[in-house]
Amino acid sequence: MKHENYDLYFPDQPVVDLYLPIWANLPAFRAKPAFVWAEDDPARTPVSSTLTYEQLNTSVQNISTQLLQLQLQKGDTVVILCPPGLELVEIIFACQRAGLIAVPVVPPHPSFATHNNHHHHLVRVLSQTKPKAAIANRNYVNALRAHTSSTNNSHGLPGLLRKIKWISTDELKGVTVKSNDISRYNGCNAHDVYLIQYTSGATSVPKPVLVTAGAAAHNVRVARKAYDLHPNSVIVSWLPMYHDCGLMFLLLTIVSGATCVLTSPAGFLNRPRLWLELISDHRATCTPVPSFTLPLVVRRGGVSEGTSSITLGTLKNLIIINEPIYKDSIEGFVKVFGPFGLNPTCVSPSYGLAENCTFVSTSWRLLCSSSGENDIINFPIFKNLLPSAKLDSSSSSSSSMEEEEIEILIVDEETHEPVSDGVEGEIWVSSPSNAAGYLDHPSLTREIFNARLRNKAAAPCFVRTGDTGVVVGEERYLYVTGRISDIIKLSGGREVHPHFIETAAYSTTCGRNTLRPGCIAAFGISGDGGSVAVVAELQGRRRGGSGAAAVEVKVLREVCEGIKVAVMDAERVSVGLVILVESGSLPKTSSGKIQRWAAKYRFERGGGADFNVVMKMAFESKH
Repeated sequence: MKHENYDLYFPDQPVVDLYLPIWANLPAFRAKPAFVWAEDDPARTPVSSTLTYEQLNTSVQNISTQLLQLQLQKGDTVVILCPPGLELVEIIFACQRAGLIAVPVVPPHPSFATHNNHHHHLVRVLSQTKPKAAIANRNYVNALRAHTSSTNNSHGLPGLLRKIKWISTDELKGVTVKSNDISRYNGCNAHDVYLIQYTSGATSVPKPVLVTAGAAAHNVRVARKAYDLHPNSVIVSWLPMYHDCGLMFLLLTIVSGATCVLTSPAGFLNRPRLWLELISDHRATCTPVPSFTLPLVVRRGGVSEGTSSITLGTLKNLIIINEPIYKDSIEGFVKVFGPFGLNPTCVSPSYGLAENCTFVSTSWRLLCSSSGENDIINFPIFKNLLPSAKLDSSSSSSSSMEEEEIEILIVDEETHEPVSDGVEGEIWVSSPSNAAGYLDHPSLTREIFNARLRNKAAAPCFVRTGDTGVVVGEERYLYVTGRISDIIKLSGGREVHPHFIETAAYSTTCGRNTLRPGCIAAFGISGDGGSVAVVAELQGRRRGGSGAAAVEVKVLREVCEGIKVAVMDAERVSVGLVILVESGSLPKTSSGKIQRWAAKYRFERGGGADFNVVMKMAFESKH
C-alpha cells in the first residue's frame, strides 16, 4: 500500500489513537482545538466549549487508566450511554486506548418508556453485546438505579440493567496520570475489534457490526486523502456521534490533525440556521450531511432571521452522504446559497456503509466544474442522480483503486458474476476497511462479508452492500440507484425503486405546498398483485396541532389524487393507496433516513392505524 503523509517523520499509524499523542506533543498542536462543542442557547447564539489536542490526550489517558482499574480487562465490552458532547468524544477514545470494545448508544430517556425506539434499541444492544459495564453521567446512572429499584421485574430491560456494572463519568475523571505513565502504548492493536457499531436500520432491524481498529484507521486515512483534509481543515458536523459517518468523523479529525466543531442533531433540526452559523463563524472547510439536509435548509434555513451573517465561501467539501443523491436538491441549494459564497465545486457526492466502517468512495474532484453565468454544477447524471465514484476506465468490470487497495464491482446478485456497464446490479466492495462481520451471526457474516465471484475462489472476499448501482459512460461513473430490499415488484415482473415514486409524489404542486419533503414512503402491498402504497407526512400537521389541521378535506383529496397522477406520469406506476399522515409519523433512522421496511410493517400490522392518519384514499388497481 502506498502511504500519503504530511511529514516524512510522521508515518501512518496502525490505529487512530496513536495519532493523538503525536499531535499532543507537537508544540504547535498542544493548544490547538481538536474538538469544539457548540450548544445552541435560547438566545439563538451558539455557546462553545473546547478540547485542545493536549487536553484530549491527557483526558483519554486518565480515563483509560481508570477504566482498567474498575475490574475491566482488555477485550471487555462497554456500552457508552453519554449524550452528544465532548465527554462522549473523550470516552470513545479512552475505550480504544484501554483496549476495550466500545458500543456507543443513544441514551433513552431515563423513564425507559417502552414506546421509545431508543428503549428498544438499548434492549437489543444489551442482549446482543453482553457488556461488562456501561458508562453514563451521574444523573443518568442515578435515574437508572431508581428505575430498576422501583420494579421487581427480572426480565426485559430492568433485568438486563441489573446484570452490568454502571460507571459514572465522574468516577473516571477523578484520577490524574503522571506524564511518564503514557510513554508506552498498551491500547488496541490493529487486528483487535475496538468498536461494535450498529447499522442505521434503514433497511432492516439494526445489526451489530464488528469494526477492528486497523480497518477504522485505513478507512479514515483513505477518506482524509479523498477529501484532501489536513491540519488546516475545519470540520462542522451535527451528525449522530454513535455510528457511521458521525462517529468516523471523530477519528478522521484526529488522523488529519484538524479541528472539528460538533453540535447535536436535535440542535440542527430545531434550528437549521445553526449549521450555517457554525460554518460561517468557524470558517469551516468541510461538512458532512445527509442529502435531505439541503432542501430542509433551503426551506427552513432562516437566512434572514438571524443577526449574524452567513458566509460559505470557505467550504471545500460539502459531503453528501445519503444515497441515492438527486441533482435537483443540489442545484436548488447552490442556487439559494451561491450568493453567500458557496462554490459549487465543493459539492462532494459520496457513498459509504457501516459494514465498510463508513467511507467507500466519492466523486469529488473527479467531476465538479462550473460553467455559465450562474456557476451551475456541470455534473454527469443518470436518471437525475449524481455519481458517487469514478471507477477505473482501464478495466471493463472493476475499479482497482491500487493506492487504497479498494475494489468496487457491480455484480448480479443471483449469479455472483460482474455485470456489464449500463446494467444495474449489487455493489460489492473489497477493502482493508471492511469490518470483521456481524456479532454472533456467523452464517450472515459468511454471506455478506465473505462473498466471492463465481468460479473465482482465489479472488479476494467482498462485502455485499445490499445497494444497487450502475456504471455509466466512458469515464465509468458509479451511480447508487437504491437498495435491494426496498425494490417494489410490480405485476409482469417489472421492478421499481421506491425513491423514484416518492420523488414523483412530492413533485406535484399540491405536494410541494402540503407534504414534507423527504418524509414519503412507498412500498408494495403484500399479496395485492403488485399494488403500491404511498404514505406521506403533511407539513405542520401534528397531533393536537393547528395550522395544517384546518386543511379542508377537498384539498387533501386533491393531494391524494395528484400523487396518483404524478406517479403514473413520471414512472408509469399505478398507486393503489395513498395515506396522508401527521408530521413525525413515519419511522426514521437517527440520521433521518426513512425506514420503508418499518413503515410497511406498521401498515401490514394495522392498516395504517399506527401512522396518525389524516386521510386514507384507495384507488382501483390497474396493473
